[in-house]
Amino acid sequence: MSDWVVLEPMHWTTLVSAEELIAALGQPGLAIIDARATLADPLQGDRDYAASHIPGAVHANLERDLSDHSRKGHGRHPLPSADTFCRWLELWGITPEHQVVVYDARDGSMAAARAWFMLRLLGHRHVAVLDGGYARWRDLHLPVSNTPATPNASTYEADYDAARLVEADGLRELTRPGAPLLLDARAPERFRGEVEPIDHVAGHVPGAINHPNAGNLRADGRFLPAAELAAAWRAVIGTREPAQVVAMCGSGVTACHNLLAMEHAGLAGARLYADSWSGWISNPARAVERG
Repeated sequence: MSDWVVLEPMHWTTLVSAEELIAALGQPGLAIIDARATLADPLQGDRDYAASHIPGAVHANLERDLSDHSRKGHGRHPLPSADTFCRWLELWGITPEHQVVVYDARDGSMAAARAWFMLRLLGHRHVAVLDGGYARWRDLHLPVSNTPATPNASTYEADYDAARLVEADGLRELTRPGAPLLLDARAPERFRGEVEPIDHVAGHVPGAINHPNAGNLRADGRFLPAAELAAAWRAVIGTREPAQVVAMCGSGVTACHNLLAMEHAGLAGARLYADSWSGWISNPARAVERG
């Protein structure tokens, strides 16, 4: 590690490259979260972490740590309360002063962007996603470890910024003037209701627009440059302020990938419908649209 020199302080708020992170590895004030997850197997991320991870990283399990399944009717990955999430941060030794870097297997959608947005909801400024994830870290032959991190417990007291979250009632009459623009990050065939491999009802929220999160990425799993993202997102949202944009997906996880892309593009302030499609259809009285 002595061959690497930190040239600049850590002030990463959206994305950080593997080259930047390796230069800062081991620096006081840096905290790393491994958020690798696989929907088909809730424990696969735990096994992947145990096999190898970035040195010093703690592991956040999507189902256990980044969701609260005691909250019924809020979709497949209910957003935990701020207090519950703060307790996890304390166990991981993270304070509001830390520079946090989150990574997952590759592109940030499962579930690094989710952890990033949850920290942003708490007002944590210096948190970023590792661009290209663990795959790029390994491609560059950077150091890994199979030793679990043992951080000292910390104190973290914060509350979510409620203005960044939208409930189902706030999505009624999406076609009225001034209504928010609801962007669904799922694949087009799921949005149209042609297939539904996960949830028990196919389709989308009436008035929503499809904007798959895969459009934020290059072929290698890294994000497009900020200027390209800004142009692409402006083509979708027009002259709207970011606060008039609401992101959703199947369960509030990949939607955060769109929120991260917007912020990296300089369009900060969009909101999240955390319950997303799986939460919407938990109430059979809510309308469903297909096509």
